[in-house]
Amino acid sequence: MANISSEYLGAAHDFTFSERDFRMISDLANARYGLFLQPSKKALVHSRLAKRLRALNLGSFQEYCELLNQTKGDEEQTHLLSALTTNVTHFFREAHHFEYLQQKIVPEILSKAKAGSPLRIWSAACSTGQEAYSIAATLLSSEPDLRKLDIKVLATDIDPHVIKIARSGTYPSEQIAMIPEKWRRTLSKSAVVENGQIRFDDTLKSMISFGELNLIADWPMKRKFDVIFCRNAAIYFDKTTQARLWQRLAGALSNEGYLMIGHSERLNGPAESAFKSVGITSYQKQPIRNDQDKGDKN
Repeated sequence: MANISSEYLGAAHDFTFSERDFRMISDLANARYGLFLQPSKKALVHSRLAKRLRALNLGSFQEYCELLNQTKGDEEQTHLLSALTTNVTHFFREAHHFEYLQQKIVPEILSKAKAGSPLRIWSAACSTGQEAYSIAATLLSSEPDLRKLDIKVLATDIDPHVIKIARSGTYPSEQIAMIPEKWRRTLSKSAVVENGQIRFDDTLKSMISFGELNLIADWPMKRKFDVIFCRNAAIYFDKTTQARLWQRLAGALSNEGYLMIGHSERLNGPAESAFKSVGITSYQKQPIRNDQDKGDKN
């Protein structure tokens, strides 16, 4: 997901930013996107949004707030989201999750796929897509004939701008240096490097479906997932919203499915009892009697 940065990027002193302005923006961001903007974020919000005021030729934050409340402000709310969030991600970030996926999870779920069962993995809050491509590459490294099986990766994010980048499958070639050598070899089989960019071919891209999705809104997916990656998104929600998210993710997993969360995140609420820890921020859904998952449909 697009993550709120805690870094202070410089002040913009040319626009007065009242407590009322901040409260209105933080309330909107919370209601629409689940973002929890603490009072300590006021200077950061000021700095980020001052750029939007200049781009729109507005004279005050009051005018900006009025725009957001108008019907034509819906489009600006997308820019608001992008301004308030930062996408910090790279290929195979928190590599222990991909090691566990390859060594422990993939052998188990591939056996089911080879027996005819569909396999579904969800990269929730996928940001610009590196996580989804890393998941696909991990699967491909374990099963070269992946296309013969019913295996799909769903990758979603709330921000349409990052989804557009993810769909393109094109990234600055400097990101290659951040990929562990083991995985770099795997990715290189499905990518070309030219004109200072790394571009994935259809081998990986065809495995992934990208789409916009708000984690705090309704989810249209019907089939349950075997694995869900939802990392470094929940830390930007309040505790109540976090607990609700974990519980919904548990419900979206198949019986004994797996959940990967960010290194700074912790399960809380009712979902704590639904999972058992199987590794560093890696969890498996506790087995449920009389499993209903067999009846799930796409």
